[in-house]
Amino acid sequence: MDKQYIVVISREFGSGGHEIAEMLSKKLNVNLYDRKMLDEIAMEKNMHVDQLKKHEEKPRRKLLSRRVRGYSNSPEEIIAEMQFDYIRKKADSGESFVIVGRCADTVLRDRPGMISIFVTGDKECKIKRIMNVFGISREEAESKRKRHDRTRKQYHNIHSDFKWGDSRYYDVCINSSKLGEDITADLLETYIKERINKM
Repeated sequence: MDKQYIVVISREFGSGGHEIAEMLSKKLNVNLYDRKMLDEIAMEKNMHVDQLKKHEEKPRRKLLSRRVRGYSNSPEEIIAEMQFDYIRKKADSGESFVIVGRCADTVLRDRPGMISIFVTGDKECKIKRIMNVFGISREEAESKRKRHDRTRKQYHNIHSDFKWGDSRYYDVCINSSKLGEDITADLLETYIKERINKM
């Protein structure tokens, strides 16, 4: 496949969206870009990666930040812009890849090879998955789920002109709880390959 395509996976916490992204990158034999992109950005900017991770994919704190002549002093916004620049450079290089979150569906919206996917899940399945992955109680899992989804939604809605999870703005919205992660990834692979054939 010599046509460039970029698969953007947005996901609810506990839906297995990240794992599905990993499976797709292996099936399609392309790179996966996720939180690890911060390692490359930190190296390039000569920064410590922990400085970036602390503020990554978080909405800016309005009371502690301000904009002057279009420039922000918010570490959250500065790191978001660093990631957006990184994503654009990867897309400009002609590379095909899978990317998780980071508002890539907005940053790359005008790219003809962009395929956007939103992975959701049944509440009960997500809670059980979080309990198993993190070894925590049901109450802790539910709290963690709500907190992560709230933060993702706020972050996305600040940097995008469409609402996080609004099905009208994604090519595919899929509930991974219905068939499990493996079959969901298989179905998405079929869809992506059909899309690439029609490019």
